[in-house]
Amino acid sequence: MAKIRLPFILVNFKTYIEATGRKALELAKKAEKVSLETEVCIGVAPQFVDLRMITEEVSIPVFAQHIDPITPGRCTGSILPEAVHEAGAVGTIINHSEKRLKFHEIAKAVERAHECDLTSLVCIGTPRLAKRIANLNPDMVAVEPPELIATGIAVSKAKPEVVTKTVEKVKGVNPKIIVLCGAGVSQGEDVATAIKLGTEGVLVASGVVKAKNPYRVLLEFAESITKP
Repeated sequence: MAKIRLPFILVNFKTYIEATGRKALELAKKAEKVSLETEVCIGVAPQFVDLRMITEEVSIPVFAQHIDPITPGRCTGSILPEAVHEAGAVGTIINHSEKRLKFHEIAKAVERAHECDLTSLVCIGTPRLAKRIANLNPDMVAVEPPELIATGIAVSKAKPEVVTKTVEKVKGVNPKIIVLCGAGVSQGEDVATAIKLGTEGVLVASGVVKAKNPYRVLLEFAESITKP
């Protein structure tokens, strides 16, 4: 399985048609190409039905978009962490603003991710929950103000204090937890600013997936790290 290196760029494919089925594989290969060319770690989070197809074809980290806090058994329609791991994923997003969980469900999902050797990335909307989430000991925390998602207005520019406060609170609990930021990231400058604010990477989606030239956008993101 692919290892995660820092800084880390994770591209969430969501359910965009531009990143569905064969198009998802094409986009994952573009991400892999940029990663190999720049030596910047770029991961992808495709839809569940595309997980195995992509993990078998690329060498970069592949995440699930969600897992349910369940164990094997009678949970029809749920996403089993063991199945995600078996499909070749190295990690999972938990509590994205478009797939929210209650706090006790987040805690259980993080626990189940660890049991299944999946890197856990917990999303939060504000720094308010940062300390409480950090106490669950996830591998990563990503702060994404929901009002900025898919706007093209980067949180690192519009609300830098949200980023710095999250970093401060998370690292205050456990310095080993990786902090990312997301929402509105669409330019290399947004990525560079996020790193300067203390994060170790970004969580992106429409800025890459819906771009006219995703390869070029990802290259700009990566080069903002390698050529600041």
